[in-house]
Amino acid sequence: MYQAIRRVLFLLSAETAHSFSMRALTLFCSVGFVRKALRNYFRPKAAAFPAFGLSFPNRVGLGAGFDKNARYLRELETLGFGFVEIGTVTPRPQAGNDKPRLFRLPKDKALINRMGFNNDGVDAVAKRLKQWRKNDGRSQRKEDSRYPPALLIGGNIGKNKTTPNEEAWKDYEICFRTLHPYVDFFVVNVSSPNTPGLRELQEKDALKKILTHLQEMNKTFAHPRPILLKIAPDLTLEQIDDVIDLAKEISLDGLVATNTTISRAGLQTAAGEVQAIGAGGVSGKPLEQRSTEIVRYIHQKTGGQIPLIGSGGIFTVDDARNKLAAGASLIEVWTGFIYEGPGIVKRICGAFA
Repeated sequence: MYQAIRRVLFLLSAETAHSFSMRALTLFCSVGFVRKALRNYFRPKAAAFPAFGLSFPNRVGLGAGFDKNARYLRELETLGFGFVEIGTVTPRPQAGNDKPRLFRLPKDKALINRMGFNNDGVDAVAKRLKQWRKNDGRSQRKEDSRYPPALLIGGNIGKNKTTPNEEAWKDYEICFRTLHPYVDFFVVNVSSPNTPGLRELQEKDALKKILTHLQEMNKTFAHPRPILLKIAPDLTLEQIDDVIDLAKEISLDGLVATNTTISRAGLQTAAGEVQAIGAGGVSGKPLEQRSTEIVRYIHQKTGGQIPLIGSGGIFTVDDARNKLAAGASLIEVWTGFIYEGPGIVKRICGAFA
């Protein structure tokens, strides 16, 4: 059935289809018995899974960029996701890049995006998260595994476009401090290709300054949150080794591998069409092999000492199995969710029940 719905949605622009779909789902979930029926249908029968000192309802999450502003948490919980990365969130609101900025490549089962961290700003997002927890009966954040929430929230944080790199640590601090009471873990995003100069922050010295500062801040809270770093698939092995060394040195809680790629290698879509789209990060099937290779490399290099979230090109049960076999503790979908539909979590979790 979803394949028919997808054909209709793909007649719309990618951003319009996203907005229409989520508004429709929000409407359905506003009716109690409809939401209950959807929840019973889509939520998987999966055992909780421990990672990063947390108990995840299941091992399948939704990557950052889908719910940038924490508007659809109830709806995404209804569809069975074990966790959702909200954001990327920046200190100040920003509109992002000019539209169109999200493109489908159906022949490749891929997307190209150059969204540019469009979001409502950290204060607005924190307000929504606070309200969601209150409405959802979780305003008292029990730090006890006997009371696991049905959905964990990752706060994906970044810097504003106009913030110079030498002051980027201040933006990460603002987002970290503001979101800390309302998220379960953090993902530091220095790997998006759509904010000019951002990937320069993946260099070891710049990265160390940001992450050590967040780690020190984290210790001042009664309940520290796990801090993860999201890395690009375009890093060299030497750069990955630097990330590994730094993660060990500062006792980083984990890594997310990987973000989107700037590579256009191996695409089936006509070269002229891809060129006309222009800049942006590729996600989906073209990223699957590279992201899995990076997960495997980090897992083997560290002997499994650094927990990993595997992200990139997960559409099927076999895709998920490959990521987990490579060493991922958890997995994230995004483009696979667009192409495969809302049943993706239940299908994947069902294979590991």
